[in-house]
Amino acid sequence: MSKQAQKDTDAIGGKKKSLSLTSLNDPRLFKQFSYIDGQWSDTLSGESILVRDPANQEVIGTVPRMNGSESNGAVDAAQKAFGKWAALLPQDRSVILRSWFELLHENREDLALIMTAEQGKPISEARGEIDYAADFIEFYAEEAKRPNIENVTSHMVGGEVEVWREPAGVAALITPWNFPCAMITRKAAAALAAGCSCVIHPSKETPFSATALAELAERAGIPAGVFNVVTGEPGEVVPQWTSDERVQVVSFTGSTEVGRLIYQQSAPSIKQLVLELGGHAPFVVYGDADLDHAVSSAIAAKFATSGQDCLAANRIFIEQSIYQEFSRKFVEKVRGLSLGRGLDDPDIGPLMNENAVLKQEAHVSDALAKGAKLLCGGKRDALGTLFYQPTVLGDVPVDALINREETFGPVACLTAFEADEDIIARANESDYGLVAYVHSQDPKKIYRASRDLQYGMVAINRTKVTGAPIPFGGMKQSGLGREGARQGLEAFTEIKYVCRNYA
Repeated sequence: MSKQAQKDTDAIGGKKKSLSLTSLNDPRLFKQFSYIDGQWSDTLSGESILVRDPANQEVIGTVPRMNGSESNGAVDAAQKAFGKWAALLPQDRSVILRSWFELLHENREDLALIMTAEQGKPISEARGEIDYAADFIEFYAEEAKRPNIENVTSHMVGGEVEVWREPAGVAALITPWNFPCAMITRKAAAALAAGCSCVIHPSKETPFSATALAELAERAGIPAGVFNVVTGEPGEVVPQWTSDERVQVVSFTGSTEVGRLIYQQSAPSIKQLVLELGGHAPFVVYGDADLDHAVSSAIAAKFATSGQDCLAANRIFIEQSIYQEFSRKFVEKVRGLSLGRGLDDPDIGPLMNENAVLKQEAHVSDALAKGAKLLCGGKRDALGTLFYQPTVLGDVPVDALINREETFGPVACLTAFEADEDIIARANESDYGLVAYVHSQDPKKIYRASRDLQYGMVAINRTKVTGAPIPFGGMKQSGLGREGARQGLEAFTEIKYVCRNYA
């Protein structure tokens, strides 16, 4: 047996954790189990999934590979708990959610450390995500107190009309590895505020953020069975939920390809769906833009989370009159970005897995073969196999893969456009419609872009647009429904119309 194999075997048998996690202020937050019906559960099969630090490939722990029967057991627990949770006064649910929010803030550093260990993102970004995740809980703690805001004036003599919103039932939440805390709280806080119970499947690559949230949810007073976390292979866990008629809502964040599959699997039982899928964001810089601000914004839009973000700028279009100057300044800033382990707090951390790196290599190779120019980067870094250098490609042709597919990594694609070109139409040439970025000082261009861009979110002269109070989501094949804001809570409710005769 190799040394690595022996380490892996030891990790499975002894439920060991990496040295980086021994510094937790509260070691109880590091849970190597599923959480079902208020109990920390292992699988009867004894099978486990290794979780590795992407920076060095060391095993940081294991989680149970739960099977279909155990996945169904989580729905049993959620269904049993649903009635009592839904019957609570909204203000009582609000108090519990508020406690959960406060516990996230109290344990911010530990939660960030766990996230960086399993996901690889720079520790400052991880801290920011914990704050972002907590914001959703605080927002929905308030929204929980006002679920019924609709009224209808009766159109019938002697009739009294009411419209109620009621919790839909059990909600299945399937979350990705790039934002392992925030994608859970954005869904779960809304579902819990509405009165739903939840079964949650986190990415098998980042399960410890989810189990830490479960530990804090329990401490906050969320009853057994209301918040369940089931670890394992998605193909063994999720189909049980999409086919189960007791599951009324499925909320998924991930690739469009997997979203289509979940859509198909959920069709026979006509579930409510919230699908937050892929992005292919255009970043349009007109010649009249504030150049330095546009460059800084493009860096932020491209390289946050090491480019592993559905909001990442995938196609950067610059008007020809400023293209050379923009490119020079952009490349200069990219060359200054630091690369390293998340705990060292660099600008760019490791990518999540080998497939992610292979995609960067494929997109760069294809673009260069079709005539693009390599302006910096373009290869793996000596730091490790999952470190890819921040890269800039210039003069990228329209038919390059990177202009058609989401890159999900630290490769920027620069393309010039002529002043008289209909760049908005070009930006819309995508199956995706999540977010678009526009930089200009011309009110007419800004207004036209805001109206004509076929994207669920449009950022004008800025990068950050997300937050708990806004409806996050996209058009076309970027998904269905919205998360956050009032709409995020409504996704977990059913509408009931009541008409009473009082004549």
